[in-house]
Amino acid sequence: MGSESFWSERRVWITGASSGIGRAIAERLDPLGARLALTARREASLRQLAESLSGEAVVAAADVSDLGQMQSAGARVAAELGDVDVLIACAGVYRLTDGRQWDAATVNEVLRINVEGVSNAIAVVAPSMVQRGAGHIAAVSSLAGLAPMPGGAAYCASKAALIALLDSLRLDLRQAGVKVTTIAPGYVDTPMITDEERQTLHDLVTADDAARRCCEAIARGQSYAAFPWRTRWLVKLAQRLPRWLYDRIMADAPPMAESIRSESASDVGGHLQADDAADDQRDE
Repeated sequence: MGSESFWSERRVWITGASSGIGRAIAERLDPLGARLALTARREASLRQLAESLSGEAVVAAADVSDLGQMQSAGARVAAELGDVDVLIACAGVYRLTDGRQWDAATVNEVLRINVEGVSNAIAVVAPSMVQRGAGHIAAVSSLAGLAPMPGGAAYCASKAALIALLDSLRLDLRQAGVKVTTIAPGYVDTPMITDEERQTLHDLVTADDAARRCCEAIARGQSYAAFPWRTRWLVKLAQRLPRWLYDRIMADAPPMAESIRSESASDVGGHLQADDAADDQRDE
């Protein structure tokens, strides 16, 4: 089955759909005949997106970090769309974490949205998928989960945790007929990226290209998708360096910049996102 024909009539629930990679995925899957459900905190943005699509889309606004809200959103999706075939969890947030001025509240916020938010989405769809013996769970992590960055303690930790969560989930669901895909991009051009980064980063991937890679990886049943290839290669190289050498190389690296701090941030998805460790792609 071709990667595009795979999506026809698939019931797909996208979190973080109001902007960034999540929105780009919705816009890519709509003409392929997918039946979409859209979740983010900003209902107005979701409705605007839904109205721009050619097919009908279920709008189910929710804060992914709130399990109760996600359960309510999931109930609405099930009532209007039916059982979800594919979950694509894109909601994520980046906050600059200065280790010299540690802010536990900020760190906890990032972990709550980036890790618990994905867990909450999985909790809503997994029971039905296991019962049916079919389904696909995908989430956007980041290559940052494999390569620590200055100022990125909370974000990198959340993406590393997400990679481990999905790896373990894949093992648990293998015999149940449910597939799991980890999407690990590098830098993706979303509202999380600063103007300076847009001018200086070499391997900046557009949200549309990231969406294409995500959708192709899911359709092919890949376990991992990390991209772009050069960023993925550099991360793999960094993982093989002695820790003292990595620390010395990164000593003068600028911290991961924070471009936005607003309610919409958790709907974006896409700073230095991580991916693959064995397959062939990358994003968040």
